[in-house]
Amino acid sequence: MRIKEVTDYLEVLAPLEYAEDFDNVGLLVGNYNSEVSGILVTLDTLEETVEEAIVKKCNLIVSFHPIVFGGMKKFNGNSYVERVVLKAIKNDIAIYATHTALDNSKNGVSAKMCEVLGLTNTKILIPKKGIIKKLTTFIPSDKAPGLRKALFNAGAGNIGNYDQCSFNIEGNGTYRGNENSNPMVGEKGELHTQKETRISVIFESKNEAGILKALHENHYYEEVAYELITTENVHQNIGMGMFGELPAEMDEKEFLLFLKQTMKTDCIRHSIFLNKKIKKVAVLGGSGSFAISNAKRAGADAYVSADFKYHEFFKAENRILLADIGHYESEQFTKNLLVDYLTKKFTNFAVILSEKSTNPIYYI
Repeated sequence: MRIKEVTDYLEVLAPLEYAEDFDNVGLLVGNYNSEVSGILVTLDTLEETVEEAIVKKCNLIVSFHPIVFGGMKKFNGNSYVERVVLKAIKNDIAIYATHTALDNSKNGVSAKMCEVLGLTNTKILIPKKGIIKKLTTFIPSDKAPGLRKALFNAGAGNIGNYDQCSFNIEGNGTYRGNENSNPMVGEKGELHTQKETRISVIFESKNEAGILKALHENHYYEEVAYELITTENVHQNIGMGMFGELPAEMDEKEFLLFLKQTMKTDCIRHSIFLNKKIKKVAVLGGSGSFAISNAKRAGADAYVSADFKYHEFFKAENRILLADIGHYESEQFTKNLLVDYLTKKFTNFAVILSEKSTNPIYYI
């Protein structure tokens, strides 16, 4: 089993196209063609994580957070990042990171938080923009059904709960081939008019390569004319954060104590009590202060995330209970999610949950 087979499977759960622009996801260290001896799953990749991989004979580390975020000009071991990368390379250990690709997955970080908290009727808190594209092409009308079918089979035309969606306009197309052309219909050097269908379909950006391959393999013309644009549509099943409902409403203190126990945290920083019941809860793993307004718009009674700054607690505005449970604590179950996902597919080598806590924050 090669690393590429493992990463391809991970990218079904968390396509790299889902990642935010600032992020660094995918295979950060290693060769896709290397054979896999074992997989160690962790939240962060530190030196002790690489040591654990060596001891447990795992040559692939699947990490939630990337060890390398920005560009690196030197690898001399002066920083912990450089030391981790050097140790991994020296011991032929590959490192793969999912981060915001998994954050934006419907079955990713926030979904796992919802599962742990027992939330039902869940929805995406901030549906993602910029990942729905539209393809428009032109083809002789009698060839249009075959091309549409090929595009649908490649993943085009899916909108929410509907598939095989397209828009079609009949019209006349014209062309004239030069002396080097080889027109399927008409004669080179002569203007030809052809009954054509204009086909438009939308698709997720992750399917672009396969859809363009299907377009070129199933189009009738020697030269394929097409247009690709990124739409302003949001995807209701892809995005940051989620919100859902508790099985039964709780008062605020009861909810925070439940949160403290369930999320295994030693400290919860929270906004002022509003003397209201908590039923609808929004969650977002990691640094989530940017989504406070989204949680309020969703009508959440409480918002659970991490890394809120002093002034950001004022954004509660007596409308919502904000609960900062800690960055590590909000994402800690992510590695369990990844282990469960990988174990279902790969049974011919070990998929191991890291025993190391990589939380850099301690409480007294």
